[in-house]
Order: sequence, then structure tokens, then C-alpha cells
Amino acid sequence: MLNSALELLLSPLVLIVLTVAIGLTLVLFIVTGADKARKDPMLRLREQPKDHSARKQNLSRAKETGGWAKKTEAFKAFLEPAKAEEYGEARMQMVQAGYHGRNAVRDFNAAKFIMGVSGLLLGLGYNLAFPPAADASIIATLLPVMGPTLVGYYLPIYWVSKRREERQKQITGGFPDALDMLLICTEAGQSMDQSINRVAKELQAGYPALAEEFVTVSHQTKAGRDRLEVLKEMGERCGNADIRSFVTVLIQSATYGTSVADALRVYAAEMRDKRVMLAEEKANVLPTKLTLGTMMFTVPPLLIILIGPSVHGVITMLATADFSL
Repeated sequence: MLNSALELLLSPLVLIVLTVAIGLTLVLFIVTGADKARKDPMLRLREQPKDHSARKQNLSRAKETGGWAKKTEAFKAFLEPAKAEEYGEARMQMVQAGYHGRNAVRDFNAAKFIMGVSGLLLGLGYNLAFPPAADASIIATLLPVMGPTLVGYYLPIYWVSKRREERQKQITGGFPDALDMLLICTEAGQSMDQSINRVAKELQAGYPALAEEFVTVSHQTKAGRDRLEVLKEMGERCGNADIRSFVTVLIQSATYGTSVADALRVYAAEMRDKRVMLAEEKANVLPTKLTLGTMMFTVPPLLIILIGPSVHGVITMLATADFSL
């Protein structure tokens, strides 16, 4: 009796039904929770500003958000971390990947959920269209369902991580050239703000990510913010230790009253030396990496050429030899 009940629970049909029930329960939980998270309309009316200009600004922001932001606004409590530290960390990761929108974290989590559920439905549809055998194992039954679900969930994570790495590599590669341009502009008599603006224009073709960061610094400085504070935020957004050191050099130059051009000249020379050292390090590692390929694709053909005729001669001799004596 117990064995028959266990076989019934582990049957493919029961496992598929349980998976569908769990997915529907999760969706209903999120939907009902989002309805509870919505604010009371009367409270929203009370929170609206009385100033006409502030209302107009809020209306313009609401128009800029678009339909997708309105749809995800109801699920804000579930698509965004509740703690400020977790939200700030997730926000910084999206900014480092190049997504500067206000709803970037929410859209990222929504993409993970939607693609995960889509993978789940795809796997369930595959199991219903091609049901597994009655004697199939649990792994063989759940693999077509869990595989697309995990791929759909982790695909946005992989995409964002890949974009973040590529963006940081681009910033790291273009920063020494940016320092040289800043040094040239500063020695030509331009101010630091003018130099940053000019460097942003010149780097747009070769290093668009770094140019975007310099444009952001230029706009924030024009808005009245402190340049050093803006550059500190740039170092945090880029996730680059060289940019943080560059900001430290500028702070020390401003504190002690030394020449900015001299500080830039010394730091630019260090960045050039560092880039040369990194290139030499990659060049020194290259022979080690090529050793395996050399052994796999060079040694076997060489052995065939050198030993092959001898082996063929020995085999022929043994085949034609007479061992009757």
C-alpha cells in the first residue's frame, strides 16, 4: 500500500500538476500582495503638492515613465529591495552596467521573474506535449521543466554581469588616454571643467562608456555640485581603483595648493607605465597558454611523421613473417 502511494506521488503527471500549482500560487501571491501594497487614493490626494508648478513637474515625470513603469509600479514592493542598503547596492550594479534609469532595478527583477515564469511554462508545455515514460526517473521528469526555468531566471543576471565587465574593461582601457588629454587641455590654459567637457567629446568614438561618465561629471558640475564630490561618485560608478586614485590626487592638489597640471603629468606617466606593465604581463602569459595547444596540435602530427613509417614497416613485416619454424 505504501509503495503504491509513493509511486503515485512520484509519477510524472502528479509532479507536473504540483509544479503548475506551485507556479500559480506564486503568481497569485505576488498579485494579491501588490494589491495590498498600493496606497489608498485618498492618501495619494493628500500627499499631492498644492503648488501648481510642483504638480506640473510630477505630471511631466509621470509622462516620462511610460506604460511599462506604470505596470510595474504596482509590484514595486516585490521587485525592489526594501532595505536602503540593498537597494543602493543593486542600483550601483545597474549603473555600473550602463543602466541609469530610475526604474532599472525594478525592470531587472521584473525581467528575471518574467523570463523565469516563461521558462517554467515552456517546460510544462514540453512535458505535456511529450510526456515522459511511466518508468522515468524524477530527474528525467523535472529536467525539461527546471532547465528552461533556471536559464530564463539567470539569463538577465548573466547579461547584466557581462555588460558590467565589458564596461569596466572599456573604462580601464581608455582612462590613460583620457588623462593624457586632460593634461594637454590643462597645460593649454583650459580650466578643469572645460578640459573634462573636451575630453568627453574626444573619447566618444573610441570609449563611449568613459565619455558618458565624463559627460555626467560635466553636467553635474554645471548644475552647481562640487567637482571633487562628483568625481568621487564617478569613481564609485565606474568601479575603478585608478579613477579613485585620480580623485585623491586632485583632492591633495586642491588641499595643498599645488599645480593641477603637475599632478596630472605625474599621474598620467604612472598610468602609462601601468598600461605597459599590463601588456607585458599578458605577453609573458601567452607562451604558457600556447603550450597546451602546441602539444595537442604539433606533437601528434610530428610523432606520426617520424614514427609512422617505422610502425607500418614493423606491422607489415610481422604480417608477412613465417612463424611455422
